[in-house]
Amino acid sequence: MSGVTLEKVIKRYGDTQVIHGVDLEINDGEFCVFVGPSGCGKSTLLRMVAGLEETTEGQITIGTRDVTRLDPSDRGVAMVFQTYALYPHMTVQENMGFGLKMNGHPAAEIKEKVAEASRILKLDDYLKRKPAALSGGQRQRVAIGRAIVRGPEVFLFDEPLSNLDAELRVEMRVEIARLHKEIGATMIYVTHDQVEAMTLADKIVVLRLGRIEQVGAPMELYRDPDNKFVAGFIGSPAMNFVAGTVSGTEVTSTGLGGSVAKPSSAQDGQEVLVGLRPEHLGMRQGGQHRVDLTESLGGVSYAYITCPSGEKIVVEERGDERSAEGDMVDLVIDHDHLFFFDAKTEQRLR
Repeated sequence: MSGVTLEKVIKRYGDTQVIHGVDLEINDGEFCVFVGPSGCGKSTLLRMVAGLEETTEGQITIGTRDVTRLDPSDRGVAMVFQTYALYPHMTVQENMGFGLKMNGHPAAEIKEKVAEASRILKLDDYLKRKPAALSGGQRQRVAIGRAIVRGPEVFLFDEPLSNLDAELRVEMRVEIARLHKEIGATMIYVTHDQVEAMTLADKIVVLRLGRIEQVGAPMELYRDPDNKFVAGFIGSPAMNFVAGTVSGTEVTSTGLGGSVAKPSSAQDGQEVLVGLRPEHLGMRQGGQHRVDLTESLGGVSYAYITCPSGEKIVVEERGDERSAEGDMVDLVIDHDHLFFFDAKTEQRLR
């Protein structure tokens, strides 16, 4: 297996530049997730690693090999797409071994590799079935098995779970995580779903408009975001943001209904955004914040609140006593878990 390195990688379509000088190192055996909103460049970047998109400038290295100008078949990668792309007239066994068969591998070798992939993915009972007789999750496992039998240096996943329903997505997340632990391969995974990113990744790459916003372990990005975009993208429900102004040693905010201690780097009079995660907020009855809706999920509820300033925030609630629609409340703030961002640049203030 091998790591992947991108150095000053640029992608242009004519005069339009969509990837802007990306530098990234993915270690051997690492599970790296590209995450970001639609149009951020994550699938384009993945396809550049695969060789399905030409790299305009820069260099892509897999292991010790410069693969920037190599054909996809020579890069040592295998890609699993959003669509399964299985041959409907072939059995699971034939689908998984078809690529090796086309490349002239001996039948005994193909049978051995398909059997090993089937064992890993728990497909032994389905080898004689055709795709029409499989569920969506089973079809996606066959597509992954087809990649495994090739023995690639790097696995590439392009939103492989987006066509599945919620229950199957959870099931397949567990399958892919288990697969990574079992075979120890380098994997690059693209998704717009930050829950997938948080649960699967060793390393998350947050992209926006063709640029890397931040790279780090899931909890590192959650606990220590560099800017408002990363803070708001990582975490579900998203981080709340309310406007404030630095005044002396404090930040005053109508949305919070009071003031909090300012970060050391903030300047007097500076306009800031105060970030608060739903789990770091509480409520007490009697105040100026109105509960518009309480969304109960059983063990946890989320209260959607309108601040006196008109700003909207979400508060997580647990336990037996929970708010109801129409309640007027005050916020209880965990001051040890506040985030501050410059209102103009949206960069973190520490």
